[in-house]
Amino acid sequence: MEFTAQQIAGFLNGTIEGNPNTKVTAFSKIEDGKPGSLTFLANPKYEHHIYHSEASIVLVNNDFIPSAPIKATLVKVANAYVSLAILLDRVEQLKKKKEGIDSTAFIDVSAHIGNNCYVGNFAYIGENVKVGTRCKIYPHVYIADNVSIGDDCIIYPHVTVYEGCIIGNNCILHAGAVIGSDGFGFAPEGDTYKKIPQLGNVILEDDIEVGANTAIDRAVMDATIIRKGVKLDNLVQIAHNVEVGEHTVMAAQVGVAGSVKIGKHCQFGGQAGLAGHIHIQDNVSIGAQAGVIGNIESGRAILGSPAIDVKSFLRSSAVFSRLPDMYRTLGQLQREIEQLKSDINKKDN
Repeated sequence: MEFTAQQIAGFLNGTIEGNPNTKVTAFSKIEDGKPGSLTFLANPKYEHHIYHSEASIVLVNNDFIPSAPIKATLVKVANAYVSLAILLDRVEQLKKKKEGIDSTAFIDVSAHIGNNCYVGNFAYIGENVKVGTRCKIYPHVYIADNVSIGDDCIIYPHVTVYEGCIIGNNCILHAGAVIGSDGFGFAPEGDTYKKIPQLGNVILEDDIEVGANTAIDRAVMDATIIRKGVKLDNLVQIAHNVEVGEHTVMAAQVGVAGSVKIGKHCQFGGQAGLAGHIHIQDNVSIGAQAGVIGNIESGRAILGSPAIDVKSFLRSSAVFSRLPDMYRTLGQLQREIEQLKSDINKKDN
């Protein structure tokens, strides 16, 4: 890639402060910027790096006002972080595209593969599978019978999609993801457990991204449903009969137990865990490692285990470090009270 500041500003509807002919051929972090690279500043706590960065072009927000001289050419945009994503996407689109069906791939005669698809080495596509147009199915992907996949999907190596699952348009499944494995259902039977057949499926709506080695279990009946625009990080576990609302995001190692209902636009920090059969309403923020055991109303931000409101948790955290001193003080007070009682008893006698 090679872009000038003028080209970048035109593409992002930005304005230039500096040399419009400055060229870049790579991206870099602001603290590690090198000549010929483009970086960005979106978080104010990184501002000090911009005054020393060797990057040639820096994307900044329109309201950024430097407090010292800057060597780089600035491209001012409405949102530097979003603009970086747009620019990275454009570079990605310029890369050479995989195409064609490899001779080692197995595709059942009853399967339908749309136009302009790529199917890599040793991929397996089962009976009655439907794959839309412009999809990329990388080597060693396993797609079981009766799966439906929409248009413009990317399925990376070693993804497994179990029988009967439905994947919408513009979805990305990263390496090792498993869609439609059995839910964890066992009925106690004496000293053993009887496996409960999982007869449902998984439905991924449009514009969903599933991280590497993430597992989404099929439902006992009906479907486990991941709504439009959801983004799941690596190593997330979604249990059977869960429903995740539109545009909710989950960081790595989140675990959601069975039959949980999650609303729209929720945010889950890493390693948060949800007990089964609870309801998380819209616009809820759950902090990292939170343990959620009950329903959460819309708009709340919670943290801790068991999870409580963030402000309450932070106030409690301020007390935690003082507990040893408070314990010693309590012991001293107890001793003083016992001494006072003893002195009073001696006077009464």
